[in-house]
Amino acid sequence: MSSDGRPRPILLMVRKLDIGGCERDLTKIATGLDRSRFEPHVGCFQAQGLRAGELQAAAIPIVELPVRSIVSTGGLRGAWEMIRYIHRNRIELVHAFDVPTDMFGVPVARAAGTRVVISSQLSYRHLYSEKERHLLRITDRMVDKILVNCRAVRKHLIEDERVDPERIYLSYNGVDTAIFHPRATERPVEVKGAALVIGTVANLRVEKGLDLLIEAFAKLGDLRRGMKLAIVGHGPLEAELKAQARELGIEDACIFEPGRPDVADWMRSIDIFVSPSRSESFSNSLLEAMASGCMVVGSAVGGTPELITEGRTGLLFRVGDVADLTRALGTAIRDETTRERMARAAASFASENLGVEKAVERAHELYGTLLA
Repeated sequence: MSSDGRPRPILLMVRKLDIGGCERDLTKIATGLDRSRFEPHVGCFQAQGLRAGELQAAAIPIVELPVRSIVSTGGLRGAWEMIRYIHRNRIELVHAFDVPTDMFGVPVARAAGTRVVISSQLSYRHLYSEKERHLLRITDRMVDKILVNCRAVRKHLIEDERVDPERIYLSYNGVDTAIFHPRATERPVEVKGAALVIGTVANLRVEKGLDLLIEAFAKLGDLRRGMKLAIVGHGPLEAELKAQARELGIEDACIFEPGRPDVADWMRSIDIFVSPSRSESFSNSLLEAMASGCMVVGSAVGGTPELITEGRTGLLFRVGDVADLTRALGTAIRDETTRERMARAAASFASENLGVEKAVERAHELYGTLLA
């Protein structure tokens, strides 16, 4: 709250307002903030999509900036419109939630004279081009804080990017336990009647390691009759993954479900959720699976070991090692008692430590401290 007793106007930024982890995180924070303390606004390059509807329903103003490329006429026009918006609405804090808005929004917010500017680094920078990494290093020196979502990314920024530790703020993602929670549910028709469902929810990209999951499932097909593998998501590798399933002779046991915003019932239909990523910072899908009561298996990459305590809240396997994934999956399939115990522990850990309320509390702390 400002000195005159009014809530402080802040601008939260993300590239688009559709399905995606950053979009979901921004929406959770924007709708969860205490309106007596903060007046949230949202800035983006594309205002259509699922999250736009949620923000509009919460009466949060959205400004769409005409940016298709940062270095373009549209980028210059978008910068001018953002500066005018900041001045017109007396924005005191700008928080960029993803890499495109880090590179665009941070320097523009500084040019506008914004009191507090925050960037976010929610993934490893080796996923980006050298030009993008160079621009991000420039913004690192322009912000008051860089928000990260796990200790692994914090370590990456300190050791690989030479960022001052004092400039980094750790805030784990939060899960909406009103949506993701254990509950008996009828399985979707695609997996109805399956003896056991192994599954994942992910973008179908190379770094997600879904080829490893398909190969491991094929090796374990005889372990329990009637098992199904459900892969929920869309992406550039869809045709390649389907071809792999055909070549391994498990096409009939594999379900490919298109990506969708409402995955809670699919989560509750999965007995063993697998996050086989080759590269990951902090997986929202893994967290949602834990909150939904799935037994979880994950590669020991990035922030996943911060979610999964080996043998207590799930099982870990070596990154990219299909034999080790097969071992962990085999353990989960064979031992129903252990599987159910770990699923209960995972759900308790998620709800007690990583609910969306905790993430909103951390945003209150960060914003309030910097504005003070």
